[in-house]
Amino acid sequence: MNAAQAIDYESIFLHAPVGMCISENRVIQACNEALASMFGYARGDLVGQSFRALYPTMDEFLRTGDRIIPIMNAKGRYSDERIMRRANEELFWCHVSGHALLPKHPLGAGIWTFEDVSEKRPVTAQLTPREREIAALLVEGKTSKLIARQIDLSPRTVEMHRAKLMRKFAAATSSELVHKLVGLQLPR
Repeated sequence: MNAAQAIDYESIFLHAPVGMCISENRVIQACNEALASMFGYARGDLVGQSFRALYPTMDEFLRTGDRIIPIMNAKGRYSDERIMRRANEELFWCHVSGHALLPKHPLGAGIWTFEDVSEKRPVTAQLTPREREIAALLVEGKTSKLIARQIDLSPRTVEMHRAKLMRKFAAATSSELVHKLVGLQLPR
């Protein structure tokens, strides 16, 4: 490509191999084909929609927003893996990364990418919204104390949810639970 040729950023955005969107106040302003396909929507159906449409529950949408704000305020960007919901109600693990365009407005204008990681990490158990939230934080390597502090629960309550997760995933140890959550097979 020579300097005289203009780069068509809109085509790059629309046809990128990873789901991308531009949002403002958690409302999708523009998205690409990969994002729409991943979530099972037509592109036009997502434009103007709240990110709420992509979450399993309203509570998870609200709690995730609350968790993002202090991190975006400190770093201007955010990244995690969480369980999201497709248009057909199927739940799947998704790697989400975002960048605020205005540092003082963490949920204002932003650019977000979404990567379906369900092949590596299938959703194999029926989990409550709180269990999904705690599972996502366990996958990040956080301890019960850190999780409790981050989501404003007592460490004992987090331990109770961890124990329920261990039963649901038939995990004998916390390490085995994390491995099962990330879809890895432990050596026998």
